[in-house]
Amino acid sequence: MSARQTIRAFLAGQREAQARFLAELVKIPSDNPPGDCRPHAEAAARLLEALGFAVERHPAPEALVRANGMFSCVNLVVRERFGEGGPTIACNAHGDVVPPGLGWTTDPYGAETRDGRMYGRGVAVSKSDFATYAFALMALKQSGARLKGAIELHFTYDEEAGGAIGPKWLLEQGISRPDYAISAGFSYGVTTAHNGCLHLEVQVFGKSGHAAEPQKGHDALEAAALILNDLYAYRKALTALESKIPGIGYPTLVVGLIKGGINTNVVPDHVVFRLDRRIIPDEVPGAAERFLNALIKESVRKMDGIRVEVRRILFADPFVPVPGQERLVDAISRNANAVFGVEVKPHGVPLYTDARHYSEAGIPTVLYGAGPRTLEEANGHRADENLLLDDLYKATEVVALSYMDLLDAREGGRR
Repeated sequence: MSARQTIRAFLAGQREAQARFLAELVKIPSDNPPGDCRPHAEAAARLLEALGFAVERHPAPEALVRANGMFSCVNLVVRERFGEGGPTIACNAHGDVVPPGLGWTTDPYGAETRDGRMYGRGVAVSKSDFATYAFALMALKQSGARLKGAIELHFTYDEEAGGAIGPKWLLEQGISRPDYAISAGFSYGVTTAHNGCLHLEVQVFGKSGHAAEPQKGHDALEAAALILNDLYAYRKALTALESKIPGIGYPTLVVGLIKGGINTNVVPDHVVFRLDRRIIPDEVPGAAERFLNALIKESVRKMDGIRVEVRRILFADPFVPVPGQERLVDAISRNANAVFGVEVKPHGVPLYTDARHYSEAGIPTVLYGAGPRTLEEANGHRADENLLLDDLYKATEVVALSYMDLLDAREGGRR
């Protein structure tokens, strides 16, 4: 058999093992928050070692972990070299997940399979791509192809907290210096751009007073309401800023958390809320933060006794193309078109991911992995998150064949 046929045959024989591997990852909670992900990392390392991989464990420093709002974070790295020279391709997926929430019809940690779908928190985002990348690498090792270069697997645990102690830390510490990167994604499109994200915490301070004499206090909730009215008007205006990149859409703004007040019969002296502002690649990222700061403070400028503090919680730059990205797009799109039998095109998505850390380091990066056309189809971050196992198997074949093309010694990785 040819190397490509060997890859296909090997993966066809590994489907049950691959599904079991993914199920074991889903069964171990790794919710972030609270962000105590060391147990999942240790279990994943043992599963990878059982597949024959040498697994490096790189725990982030405890102080840095705490500063990023987590309890533990261990990054896993697997390296496989195929001949001297050639590029190093890093494949990154994250094992931390959002908490399950309500509304599940099955155990979110049960990894139940029915009608060809596996259900569980993280099964699509993105524990699935632990399985995609690992089994694709196993297939490449079995292929017998003459290759030059290396594949690395970066399995990290802080994507839900921003990625600063996962991929970014691995790159900053020199633990990895890849030439290209593939980050967790979905099967029917190659993601070449995505939004950035800004999280702000807004604290509104007033003065408490008796509800019978509210004029003697300074109502922080009234002031917060003025700010919120201006923010929601601004949100409507953002719909006019349509991105030129297909799939991105326009910037969004959501106030996701709010709390404050002392009691029903007391004028509120303190209200705090947090907002999420998504930044499209077409924008100047810093401009969004400056505008919001000015808008928030202007909203209450004329209210006596009110003070406002705005604090940045998170800032993620948009993921934009880096020269050389087209090489990844070409290899993955060509193989995905053949395996899935549909045209798999480059596009953008309105999310933000760890892919930006590789791109910001000057590394050509795309997102590709196992899953449907949209996050909504997979119920990502919602109840009954699921993955069609056939998408997992096909995406793994696509990634394995793309590995081979990119490391092809006969053609310098090009076709």
